Amino acid sequence: MSGGLARHPIPVRRGHLREAAEQLEQLTGARVEIIGGALVMSPSPSGKHAGIIIDLRDAIRPGLEAAHEAFENVSVPMPGDPDDYSTPDLTIGPRAFKDEDGWLLDADAVELAVEVISPNERLKGINEKTAWYADAGVSRLLQIDPRTGTWSLFTRPGEGEYKGVVHGKYGESVPLPPELGGELATAALPVYGTPVHD
Repeated sequence: MSGGLARHPIPVRRGHLREAAEQLEQLTGARVEIIGGALVMSPSPSGKHAGIIIDLRDAIRPGLEAAHEAFENVSVPMPGDPDDYSTPDLTIGPRAFKDEDGWLLDADAVELAVEVISPNERLKGINEKTAWYADAGVSRLLQIDPRTGTWSLFTRPGEGEYKGVVHGKYGESVPLPPELGGELATAALPVYGTPVHD
């Protein structure tokens, strides 16, 4: 859930959403997704937001099985809908995707989608995005919330919601399966509004 500002839905006529999204990205430089038939723009992330994504990628990659890779800027389409797609901050999927010319990775190929919540993200938008991932059938969704120093791991999608969820706070490890590296440490992740020290 990239960006330092709240996301803004923009209504566009169905069938032309991807074209409109591409034009908006070119004009504004903002990331554009199509969630539930509405264009959602996210401004460029802050340095801290981007740094959290890098830290998570660097922590996850060494433990991944050889068949998996951690990607940034890969979008996931809603199955059966040519318009809807989301772009997680980090996507764990098949390493072979790096040789593809396309930019969409099917939801059933996503092992883990990671969303880092932005400073001004609203609960309604977070809940809508969580339901979107469950509808799409993404098997695991990890939300990192640097506003509160907490995380949530959602599993077992079905009927528009995740049936399994584990909540934790920074310092508590995220219980990922062994093929995704196992326990993911969170103690070093920063909170918004606090300086980061090396």
